[in-house]
Amino acid sequence: MAESSEACVSQLSSELAELVQRAQAARALAYAPYSQFLVGAAVRTSDGRVFSGANVENASYGLSVCAERSAVLAAVLAGSRELAAIAVCTELSPPAAPCGMCRQTLAEFSADCPVVLCGPRGLDGEVLVMRLRELLPRAFVPSTLHAFTEALGSQSDTQPVPKSDDQDVQTGR
Repeated sequence: MAESSEACVSQLSSELAELVQRAQAARALAYAPYSQFLVGAAVRTSDGRVFSGANVENASYGLSVCAERSAVLAAVLAGSRELAAIAVCTELSPPAAPCGMCRQTLAEFSADCPVVLCGPRGLDGEVLVMRLRELLPRAFVPSTLHAFTEALGSQSDTQPVPKSDDQDVQTGR
């Protein structure tokens, strides 16, 4: 498995650099009155559109929404179903990676997209680039569930979400 690497800003593609800038801008909009831990994210979909999100906390902590998931939800609500890349900006240096719930959400919509992590200084600070499969190896993905329900056949009374097409199988999702 490839190790994550610190990237020089000059090594980032313009598309990934734009995602970092959008994630940093979203971070400024985060609502985190309890933890004070501001996080911003930006996802690029397979059709090139970019959606941003920020963490939104709640006094009932379990109701809080992470930046990564809010960006993915915005993309899904706009009709996108495949992510091409994500950038996440946090308060920490070295940058923090997405939580487990966010990693699983990303795996629902990408087989293995680039994940760019940055600290509070964005492109002027430490930037790490890795792949989703590094963050979540052996993810539970749609094809896993489809294989299970197909193996059960008529023994199951559950109705799985139909595959959109063979794309799920081809991309390993």
